[in-house]
Amino acid sequence: MTKITYPLILVNFKTYLKGTEKKALELAKICEKVMNETDICIAAAIQAADLRLIAESVEIPIFSQHIDPITPGSNTGHILVETIKETGAIGTLINHNERKIKLVSIDKIIQLAKNYGLFTCVCASNPRIAGAIAALEPDCCATEPPELIGSGISVSTAKPEVITETVDIMKKINPNVVPLCGAGITSSVDVEKALELGTRGILLASGVVKSSNPEKVLMEMAIISKKFL
Repeated sequence: MTKITYPLILVNFKTYLKGTEKKALELAKICEKVMNETDICIAAAIQAADLRLIAESVEIPIFSQHIDPITPGSNTGHILVETIKETGAIGTLINHNERKIKLVSIDKIIQLAKNYGLFTCVCASNPRIAGAIAALEPDCCATEPPELIGSGISVSTAKPEVITETVDIMKKINPNVVPLCGAGITSSVDVEKALELGTRGILLASGVVKSSNPEKVLMEMAIISKKFL
């Protein structure tokens, strides 16, 4: 499966050692196994250096963690959309809290990605920003309060109003943009609550990547997600 379906579980491997090179491949294969056994879409956002290895080895949707708003030329150290497409990735994260960019750059990257048929998941830190992003017409927008990222305290538990407000704003501005949420999500209970509040999926990282048993965590999350098919 390389097509995005919902509910979506998008796992950001970040630059954790467990999400790098051979360890990244092992984790991607776990994602693939759980997806095949549950029919819940599980995608992975991978470091640029590992994209081709992972994309050629598994049948799950693979995302870049970032793309720069550039075209081919003198851009040393930047990430080019054409290169990401060539690796076999099918989408990209944009504006993660750990790689924030200006709204004008978000807009440009969305357009570049569309030109190459790449799926776009833009991150927002609050409902107001999610509304502004929705107007730019990405495929989906994941709202993640920065203070909860990596905290182990789920946004769906600690700040459910952030999710409901985001969903409402996005529906008003552009109902075609799919709402996701993230920050502190570590369990199937967190996932269930997020989906009950109106999101169509989750973006998470350490809850899976740093887990001692990522397959168990993902399987529980995927099984609870099946209630929302």
